Parts: sequence; C-alpha cells; structure tokens
Amino acid sequence: MTILRGQTKFLMGIDQVDQLSDWLAKHPNALGVAFVGRSNVGKSSIINTLFGNSVARVSKTPGRTRQVNIFSFLWQAKGDPEPRKFYLFDVPGYGHAEVSKEMAVNWQNLLDTFFNMISGKVLLMSMQDARHPLQEADVVFQDYISQFPLETYLIFNKIDKLKTQSERAQLEKLKPDIFKANKWVRQIFFVSAEKSQGITPLTESMMTFLLKV
Repeated sequence: MTILRGQTKFLMGIDQVDQLSDWLAKHPNALGVAFVGRSNVGKSSIINTLFGNSVARVSKTPGRTRQVNIFSFLWQAKGDPEPRKFYLFDVPGYGHAEVSKEMAVNWQNLLDTFFNMISGKVLLMSMQDARHPLQEADVVFQDYISQFPLETYLIFNKIDKLKTQSERAQLEKLKPDIFKANKWVRQIFFVSAEKSQGITPLTESMMTFLLKV
C-alpha cells in the first residue's frame, strides 16, 4: 500500500464561505484527510513529506495558509487493481495574531463551515509543536473540535528539536492525560517532517483509516 507520489493534484483554494459551503454540499461523502494546526507548526512540511515535495507551499511567514486548499491524491492498496482517489484538505492555521480582525473572522467562519459540513469519512490530523505542546491556542482548538464527530489523530511535529531524552519522556507522559481529556483523539504520533522520523507509522495508520471507512 502506498501513496502514489507525484499524483497529488491541487484542485482549488477556497477563501469564501459560500464557495466552501457549496463544494462541501456537492461532496457529502468526501473521503480523505484534513490537516490543521497552530500557525508555524510545520503543517505544510508534514503534508509535503507524506504526499510529495511542493504539494503545500512552505513559508517562513506564519499564517500563510489563508484558505481551505483542496487536493486529490491516489492511494493503491495491495490487491487493488486500480488506485483509489481521496481528498486532502489543508485548513488555515489558528492562533496567529498578526492578521486583521476581518481576516480572523473570515478564517473562523471558514473553519465553522468546514467542520460543520465535512464528511465523517475525513480523518482530522491535528498538529502541535513538540517543543511547545498544549499551548493556549491548542487547548482552545481542542475544545472547539470536540463538538464535531471526526476521528482525530494528534501529531506532535518537530520531535527532532527535543535535544534530551528527558524532554522526550516528558512529552510521552502527556499521552494518558490527553487521551482522557480528549475522547475523540484516537492516536498520538511524535514525528519530524525535517528528519522523516515517525512518518511510516503515521502513514500506515492514515492508510488503515481510509481503507476501512
């Protein structure tokens, strides 16, 4: 089973609520994965590591993703005569203060529309920074997302930036409390997009979800 790298195609970027609502209404059974996380958490880098270089634009400017970007990708399971088509959603980051009030309101409206209308067959990949877990913006987002019936994987990126075993152990100790407080979180992964650490188990779990729904 493998993602067919090079076969991920950008379909559209949506920054208007009406347009997003229309697309979701026309795709009530959309099957795929959605990535969301605090600004500057490395979301685009993870997407590129999983789906192929330059799928998502990596920027040094936090909050660069200002729309819901929709892609299609192909995944072929062992024994399948043909690859299957899925959707990839790159959702605007949260927690970035350096935007206008108007833009912040539009982003929130996009998020509300997306999570209220998206198919339950979409796996949510909620990302955090391993160096700074459970920031206030992350906790607020967890409370927000709890109202939607989406299976969620929590991904701590930049694990390679934790220099000591003690730091990694402290992060590992958070898992029981996270699972207890967030019943919708099914799995937790520690990864590094830069070093490709932890990518294989993440890919396999994502694949398992997509092939069972």
